[in-house]
Amino acid sequence: MGFKKVCTLDDLWEGEMESFEVDGQEILLVCAEGGEIKAFQGICPHQDIPLVEGTFDGKKLICKAHLWQFDASNGKGINPDDCALAEYPVRLDGDDVLVETVGVEPLFAHS
Repeated sequence: MGFKKVCTLDDLWEGEMESFEVDGQEILLVCAEGGEIKAFQGICPHQDIPLVEGTFDGKKLICKAHLWQFDASNGKGINPDDCALAEYPVRLDGDDVLVETVGVEPLFAHS
């Protein structure tokens, strides 16, 4: 399958997040402080809530349901700290943002 174009740099500005479906998976793109783009599973591992409905302050993602927090630089849980988001490889091709989903499985069933 390889990398697939998800959006362009103009679609995702620093401090923003946006959700996309790629190969049947909900992918959340974030543009963290400094402009680095990361791709994570778009569903909270706690109770399957779409993370795009939460908040993003440029450093952390916060799920709207139970306020679980994730580090936007690596997807690791902040609160609670024993969970994480699956991270997908991202590549830029000019202004295009591409994501690879092969071999990455979303993390779920944390309670």
